[in-house]
Amino acid sequence: MFIVSSLPFLLIVGFIIFSCVKILNEYERAVVFRLGKFGGVRGPGLILLIPFVEKMQRVDLRTVTLDVPAQDIITKDNVTLKVNGVVYFKVSSPERAVISIENYYHATSQIAQTTLRTIIGQYELDEILIQRDDINNKLQEILDQTTEPWGIKVTNVQLKGIDLPESMQRVIGRQAEAERERRAKILSAEGEFMAAQKIVDAAKILSEHKDAITLRYLDTMREISVNSKNTATFFPLPIELLKLANKFGKDE
Repeated sequence: MFIVSSLPFLLIVGFIIFSCVKILNEYERAVVFRLGKFGGVRGPGLILLIPFVEKMQRVDLRTVTLDVPAQDIITKDNVTLKVNGVVYFKVSSPERAVISIENYYHATSQIAQTTLRTIIGQYELDEILIQRDDINNKLQEILDQTTEPWGIKVTNVQLKGIDLPESMQRVIGRQAEAERERRAKILSAEGEFMAAQKIVDAAKILSEHKDAITLRYLDTMREISVNSKNTATFFPLPIELLKLANKFGKDE
């Protein structure tokens, strides 16, 4: 009978003890409030709370991955884009994350969307496609400065995707094709110029060394005789003889 009569008392005592004893994981901290006032940060491990006097709020210190939804943005050169991204952040100060802001996750999400629209709108389309690393660094710097009073540390910001209208994709495709054709023509012209330059250099060398043209002539004859499939007969004529015949033809 004694055990039955004391059962409600034992249940109340057990409930009080259970509510006073808390176990926090290594990545968690407890922000304790004593009669509504900040009473310190405790954890990890086993912590004890004064019944009816102290209350706590758990704070996760692990890095959070926040997806920034696609935002409709008008660039500096009046091109409409859909840009989404991802933000990595973590709580650096559990006290400020609980006291300074009502919901730090929601607040960080909203400020990330607003900052993304503001920063992307300051760039032209070509700059956005080329300077993505600079934009990521600028976004991280601004978000980190904004969320620092909340006890939040932004560790990284990345643009995930940039969606262009189909008409703009076709324009960019034609522009890239024209750029490749321009480079091909430049390379071809440079090749022709280098080849002509080499021919001029070779002609200078042959004109300065009289025996060089004879050696070149004999080498050409050897190549023709080796590569020719049919029987060929060569009649080597001195260059001076051709010049003399040309001179007699003009005199007549």
